[in-house]
Amino acid sequence: MSATIRAATPEDTGAIFALTYELAEFESLTHVFTATEDGLRDALFGARPSVEALVAENEGHIVGYALFFHNYSSFAGKRGLYLEDIYVQPGQRGSGLGAAILARLAALAVERKCARFEWTVLDWNKQAISFYEKLGAKVMPDWRVVRLTGEALERLAADAAS
Repeated sequence: MSATIRAATPEDTGAIFALTYELAEFESLTHVFTATEDGLRDALFGARPSVEALVAENEGHIVGYALFFHNYSSFAGKRGLYLEDIYVQPGQRGSGLGAAILARLAALAVERKCARFEWTVLDWNKQAISFYEKLGAKVMPDWRVVRLTGEALERLAADAAS
């Protein structure tokens, strides 16, 4: 692997945003993609950052990235590291870059004394699931993602005002 992995800088925002759209295309989710480059820049580098990023650079081009943030486990009594996105461009897959990004994130989790490092994977992405399991990750069969968006989110939020 000749790519380098480093913390993202504000100058990387455009490349990360473009790769995020590539990820949405890969997952057939462009119909829900409403992110903006300015919003990503604010989330990463604004007055109150909510996410961090690593980028993988090969020959001066960003070819992969990971977006992550901290969460908290009330049962462990420690924070965790949550991986929101990991993406490596198709031409770079199989080079060890994805595993290297995950290893770097695992090292950050250990350094920051996190109880766990976790993420979600689409159930149809058998190749990714197999890859993660080979790294020692366990797909949690009893847990499901619960999400409120759009009208349902607005409706529940309105209940707080009444």
